[in-house]
Amino acid sequence: MTKTNLITGFLGSGKTTSILHLLANKPANEKWAVLVNEFGEVGIDGALLAGSGALLKEIPGGCMCCVNGLPMQVGLNTLLRQGKPDRLLIEPTGLGHPKQILDILTAPVYEPWIELQATFCVLDPRSLLDEKTLHNENFRDQLAAADIIVANKSDRASEESQQALEKWWQHHGASRELIFSEQGNIPAALLDKPRLNMTPLPSAAGHAHGHALKKGLAALNLPAHQRWQRSLNSGQGYQACGWIFDADTQFDTIGLLEWARLAPVDRVKGVMRIAEGLVRINRQGQDLHIETQNVAPPDSRIELITEAQADWNALQSALLKLRLS
Repeated sequence: MTKTNLITGFLGSGKTTSILHLLANKPANEKWAVLVNEFGEVGIDGALLAGSGALLKEIPGGCMCCVNGLPMQVGLNTLLRQGKPDRLLIEPTGLGHPKQILDILTAPVYEPWIELQATFCVLDPRSLLDEKTLHNENFRDQLAAADIIVANKSDRASEESQQALEKWWQHHGASRELIFSEQGNIPAALLDKPRLNMTPLPSAAGHAHGHALKKGLAALNLPAHQRWQRSLNSGQGYQACGWIFDADTQFDTIGLLEWARLAPVDRVKGVMRIAEGLVRINRQGQDLHIETQNVAPPDSRIELITEAQADWNALQSALLKLRLS
């Protein structure tokens, strides 16, 4: 049986960073796999996790539990039967609801295959200061379903966000475990804790997406001889726009970072080719984190997500001007 953990968390909480840390500290004699889902279509997290040494299956384009869970079951079956991993980490989109995912993982058909262990929710405590996020049912139910709450980004916490976390914990913590983390640094030993939280969850309302269903089974790749492509998705009150560029396209480093910093959106995530190699871009609200390496990725991918309406054509025009000849 494959030990399995569900790792949830709202947009920008640090799920992918946490998984990268866990993979970097896995036992050398174990084979691990990751099933990852993104709201957008272009598959940024797959690019971030590609060099981790884990088996990887991507389900971009909304929610892995859409269409009665078919995309999730296809990815899950592929990893379990072909990869036979010792451990499986499942990362749903930050806009995903955990109920149907947990229903699938605990279904009788998977009993011989999966040993479901502790469910995690990665939380940026500053989210508790935002009324709109607090009233988002996916945010609430991700926290409600977790055995372990990871208060991430503690290095960026304020006195106000710390007080909000303490207040929330007094009302909702119950007997669950709370740990504090910086840069997604989660002790790997916690993965072996049992799943004890059986809180009944309501079904998600307004669970619809604007993407074509055929895109839900594989990450977007460029057609032959096409230099770049744009992809759109919408649902649950959010819109996403992503771009993928071929391996011969490089971007002006300073201009690209300014574009990402100033884009009037809630979320920016990308892995982009620059003259120096690659730059990883991760922005949530006003928090911008960048990381450069002198290894070039096979292509460039960047995704923007926002609640407000955005002028994708204007953002695209500005991005295209940053390409180096």
